[in-house]
Amino acid sequence: MTMGETAVGLAVAAAVDPVPWARAQMAFTLAFHIILVPLGVSWAFMTLIANYRAVRHDDHDALVLAQRWSKYMAVTFAVGAVTGTVLSFEFGLLWPRFMGTWGEAFGIPFAFEGLFFFTEAIFVAIYIFGWRRLKPWAHFWTGVPIPVAGVFGSISVVAANAWMNAPAGFTMNANGEITDVDPVGVIFNDSMPLQAAHMVIAAYLVGGFLVASVYATGMLRGRSDRYHRLGFTIAFTVAAVATPVQMGVGDALARWVYNNQPVKFAAIELVPATGSDVPERLLGRLTPGGTVSGGIPIPGLASWLSDPSTGRATVVQGLDSVPADERPTVRETNVVHTAWDVMVGLGTALFLLSVWYGVVWMFRRRMPRGKWFLRAAACAGVLAVITMEAGWIVTEVGRQPWIVYQRMKVEEAATANTGVWITFIGVFVLYAALGVTLILVLRGMSRRFRRAGGFVEGDTPYGPTEDASEQVEEAAGKPVEERTP
Repeated sequence: MTMGETAVGLAVAAAVDPVPWARAQMAFTLAFHIILVPLGVSWAFMTLIANYRAVRHDDHDALVLAQRWSKYMAVTFAVGAVTGTVLSFEFGLLWPRFMGTWGEAFGIPFAFEGLFFFTEAIFVAIYIFGWRRLKPWAHFWTGVPIPVAGVFGSISVVAANAWMNAPAGFTMNANGEITDVDPVGVIFNDSMPLQAAHMVIAAYLVGGFLVASVYATGMLRGRSDRYHRLGFTIAFTVAAVATPVQMGVGDALARWVYNNQPVKFAAIELVPATGSDVPERLLGRLTPGGTVSGGIPIPGLASWLSDPSTGRATVVQGLDSVPADERPTVRETNVVHTAWDVMVGLGTALFLLSVWYGVVWMFRRRMPRGKWFLRAAACAGVLAVITMEAGWIVTEVGRQPWIVYQRMKVEEAATANTGVWITFIGVFVLYAALGVTLILVLRGMSRRFRRAGGFVEGDTPYGPTEDASEQVEEAAGKPVEERTP
């Protein structure tokens, strides 16, 4: 083969449709980053609970826990900052026409997110380095802005996504150009309150179950000391409290979707044609012919849940109520419905696990210690992450084919660069290496902490602080009598 033929072959291979590759890259990087978000939002809060207990009750185990958690938190925060930055660049690289048209409005929530991110980063640094440099209560209060900034940063990002579901706060001229932007209208769009609440609560739910699952695994391996029980109790209690609240917010959000995005709701409930007395179908799929196959239907439940005031007589709009190019494809509909079943099913299982924990605590004033509970708790972290990922699939795929609901379609927003597949492969390899490295670093830290058995020499929080010159001279091996006063 000549060099010319090789070049032509490479050009043909590269001349692919960029839209699926842009979607795949965005989905992959978001799915990776979102695992770190709950830790960034909730771990600082759990660390402060341990820190408060340590200072208020002179609890040595809580103090060890708070110090170690703060170091883990710093590592995951740093990796989350990297993956989040990549996502920000991807909006311009993968969706230039979207940003060109809507950037003036869409970028406003991200500007606020940047402010909260830098605030969080500053106080993470102060809190980490303050262990031996500040008095106990002063050090505790330097940690308080971290979860506060984390929550508001998450709300800012979700406000941007919510705006894509309910665009508002702007004025466009006849040429389709934005001429005026109302920042308040953009941020506080109709979808924002429920979406933001759903994500923030999910962060505490997922973060709590993730951290608790590590300690549950440790207890299954025989580490049943008070340190492990305390680590489990703090984290699992946070998750257990968040779980029933999340179910209530999720139900309200589903009704919002029913009223404001009826086609997405039809995909969620697998409703091909408009009608009343619509069943809630567990599993099942939509066929290319537009009929529903398989699954377990619960008569009338989807209608009743959509609006209990009218019950089974509630009319649910079907997929066929809009043209085919304005609704999810058959494949996308099946993905949305399956993801919804996964989210609701696993969410219910986590709720029942939380009830188990709550009942035992209520009557025995301690956590359940049976192996079956610990096995379930050890799995809860991964199941919570899957639940969260499934929820985002419902949100994003269910909005298809729109990137801005009823304003701009995905194909109209994507880059025309046919070499996007190359960046996807590069990002995939980079993120895979980053993920493996993160796990190895965290496991290495855990092993070192276990070997230390407590605070290591020179790292005792709130311990006596030596004079700097004395530390230097001691390191040089000078006798005490020869040291500088």
